[in-house]
Order: sequence, then structure tokens, then C-alpha cells
Amino acid sequence: MSTLVLSEIYIYPIKSLGGISLTSAEVEERGLRYDRRWMLIDESGVFLTQRKLAEMALLQVALTPEGLLVTHKTKDLAPLVVPYETHSTRSTLVTVWEDICFAYLVSNEANAWFSQALGIPCRLVYMPDNSIRLIDPNYAKHNEKVSFADGYPFLVIGQESLNDLNGRLEQPVPMNRFRPTFVFTGGTPYAEEKWKTFKIGDVLFYGAKPCGRCNVTTIDQSTAQAGQEPLKTLATYRTQGNKVIFGMNLIGLSTGTVSVGDSITVMEAAS
Repeated sequence: MSTLVLSEIYIYPIKSLGGISLTSAEVEERGLRYDRRWMLIDESGVFLTQRKLAEMALLQVALTPEGLLVTHKTKDLAPLVVPYETHSTRSTLVTVWEDICFAYLVSNEANAWFSQALGIPCRLVYMPDNSIRLIDPNYAKHNEKVSFADGYPFLVIGQESLNDLNGRLEQPVPMNRFRPTFVFTGGTPYAEEKWKTFKIGDVLFYGAKPCGRCNVTTIDQSTAQAGQEPLKTLATYRTQGNKVIFGMNLIGLSTGTVSVGDSITVMEAAS
């Protein structure tokens, strides 16, 4: 079996906005540090995503010493700085899929900036440590918590899986269509979907369930233009029940640091 090596690490501090490529990251229970701890909500407190607002892909986030730096790829908007720690003590209930939890409103300035950027009224919220959102108990190991991610703290995809898909497409797609946490080289296509327990470096993970994919995979992350691929092709050979699957949702069983170049050791895999 070829060596498995962690090749890419990504975080998405503000849910459904642009991702950030890292060379190393801190693994925490809810996900990588800063990953999806912020989120945009509508006037009813319901989360916003690219599923309905493809233009969210045009908002790019960067980590700076002062906080998150948010810019718009095409609009002439002054950058917004969102401090890591400073937020109001005004809390509100927010809805992420079937979950309701509380979050802090970040600032009126942030609300105004994002409302202008997206052309709709919206608010930016932050998930503090004492806001509890649990992983689906059917898949959790120890009542683990999750951030504002769709359902699980981490997502792993093998480069060979994307290579296999791109071999079937007229126009290949980049990995950012799938918004992974971890990408690795080596192994065979889709092998990650059989992993049960494995280590990245010294950090232990558990493979909870394959990831069902949605129309976000059809949105070009650099232009916010949507098409039919790769979902159309994936649906011809990568279905499980009524879901199109690609990648593996993960739960962290320990904490620590992971870095690009770390070896991946699979301890238990489904046959």
C-alpha cells in the first residue's frame, strides 16, 4: 500500500465563505482552531450558505494578528476586520439545519458590511465555547460538540478520489469545490470512505460517515458561477441511498497539531 501523506489543510472561519490554506493547524473538539466559529444569519436567525447565495464564494477570509480579514473578490469594499475575541455580549438563537443554539452577535459594523456585500440584510454571529451543538448521536462517539459546520468537525478527501472524478469530467474541478478539512496523497480512490480509526501524525480520528454532497460543489469558488458538474457525473457512480457522496466526515478522538507532510496511519478500516 502506498504511503498516505497529509498534503493540504483548510479552515473556513466564516461558514460558507472562502477557505484558508494552512501548513499546520490545531485540532480541537469542534474542529480545527477558528474553523466555522463564525456564521452569517438572516433576519430570522437562520444560517446563510452558498446553497442559496452563491455570491458568498466571492467573500475571502484571511487570518491576521488583529483578527479575520474579510475582502470581496469583485466589489470595491473596504476590508472588514473581525477580531478573534472582541464581540458583543448580545446573544441570539441561531438555526443550523435542525439544530438551534445560541451565538453572540459580533458587531453592527460587521452586519452592515456583510449586508452591503451580499445585498440582503444579514448578521454575523460567533459561537462561544459555552454554546453547545452536538454531533448526530447516531454517529457520535462521546457526545462530541461541533462548530457551525454542517454536521461534523472534519472532512477528509484523498487526492486520488478527485483524480478519479476528474478523469470522468470534460472540465476538471479543483478540490475547493468540496471544501475539505484535510487532503492526502497516496492510496486508492475513495479509500478514505472505509476508514474507521486513523491517525494524522499523532492525532486520532474516527470516520463517522461518508459525506453527502449538495449544489455547492457546482459553484466555481473563484467566480460564484454555478453549473451542473461535478454533481451530475458523481450521481452516476457515487450514490448511497438518495445521497451523492464524496469524502468522509470525521470526528476527532484526540487533540494536537497536524501539519502538511504528516503521515496518515489507518488502524481500522471497513472491509
